[in-house]
Amino acid sequence: MKSRIEKDSLGEVKVPNDALYGAQTQRAIENFDYSYHPLPVSFIKALLRIKRSAAKANAELSEIPDATAKAIIDAVDSLVSAPDLMKHFPVNVYQTGSGTSTNMNANEVIANVAHDRSANIIIHPNDDVNFGQSSNDIIPTCLQLSLAEACVEDLLPAFDQVIGQLDELELVSHDVIKTGRTHLMDAMPISFAQEFATWKFQLSESRERIVSTLGRLTQVPLGGTAVGTGINRHHQYSAKVCELLSEEFKLPIIPCANLASRMSSQDVSLEMHGQLRVLATVLIKVSNDLRWMNSGPNSGLGEIQLRAIQPGSSIMPSKVNPVILESILMMCTKVLGHDTSVAIANQSGNFQLNVMLPLIADLSLSSVDLLTHSLKAMSKKVLSTLTINEKYLEQMVLRNPILITAINRKIGYDLAAKIAKTAQSQQRSILEVAEEMTDITRAELEKLLDPKVLAYPFEKS
Repeated sequence: MKSRIEKDSLGEVKVPNDALYGAQTQRAIENFDYSYHPLPVSFIKALLRIKRSAAKANAELSEIPDATAKAIIDAVDSLVSAPDLMKHFPVNVYQTGSGTSTNMNANEVIANVAHDRSANIIIHPNDDVNFGQSSNDIIPTCLQLSLAEACVEDLLPAFDQVIGQLDELELVSHDVIKTGRTHLMDAMPISFAQEFATWKFQLSESRERIVSTLGRLTQVPLGGTAVGTGINRHHQYSAKVCELLSEEFKLPIIPCANLASRMSSQDVSLEMHGQLRVLATVLIKVSNDLRWMNSGPNSGLGEIQLRAIQPGSSIMPSKVNPVILESILMMCTKVLGHDTSVAIANQSGNFQLNVMLPLIADLSLSSVDLLTHSLKAMSKKVLSTLTINEKYLEQMVLRNPILITAINRKIGYDLAAKIAKTAQSQQRSILEVAEEMTDITRAELEKLLDPKVLAYPFEKS
């Protein structure tokens, strides 16, 4: 491969002729050559857009010439829409903990593209593109904004789709009564609508938690430069660049009241990932409930039927498994693992800098992606196709010995327990045995033991 010579503060480096990056990126490629695992494309695009806003801010504050800013802005405009963008951003996630290699990668690429598009202007990666910035403030800013944008643009719409479907299922299943379960054992009747409503409430709360964290996530350290003091930037730069970033990302972005806090640690990203962890556990719970309900067809619960989408066994003909739910379980389990890693990464810094910023970015964005796909799969491939086995449920709920709970207050706990045990041992209905062992009329028993009345004890008929 033909190469050219580039220089940095350590000397000369050979760089491929067709590479848009320069010496510092090439050193990073060679130093961190353990695997090819670049940062997510959403992170890189966010970084470029931050560079564009920084150039605009510095020009408006008369810190860099207008022509220099225009060259940087034009370069970013061409890069963010380039189909081969990631070819120019090959630096490994597992690099210097500040993300300096990725920051310099962006600086070098922007400078070279700017020069190619404006041959009469020399753009320096550090002096121009990185003016008023440090990797120590721009990388955590990029982490926070790319994470916030992924939540708003991808995750929240996926939430809304599932919540909307559960709302529809709740409306149509109000009168479908089933046996409730605690400890996996029969309990008092509930409706399918109540089950759907519970899942909907859990997901709605998870959505609210994520939205509540966004306000802190968009308080960024940009302008803190090296150690949070803001050395080498205009005193109005933080406010100006955040104003421009708010327009760029369509988010309420402001400088953090303590810039150093977002550089020395990423508590707010860990907080957001904690909300993602809660969502993962909710989806695991819902997925397992659905798997249990679908179990069978003969020896399981058989309460619902999921659409058959592929053969389930290489040896057992006609077997069909709940594969989408199992896929969701694996994606959500991975998010739980990510959360542990993000927690460890957040505590991994000394004094003024966290040194696992690229890892936090990579795992957080991956978690949003996994959960977005989990919600979409739940919506498109599970909730939209499930059917409820209503006749079977009606038969089973009437055989539930726990129905006797409804007349505890009339006959006492001990007699109620005796009736339930008799009905269960003789495989008879609670109503039939209660009629024999109490002085309550059959008409009153039918009213008291009506599963729908038990599922909705405070609802007027």
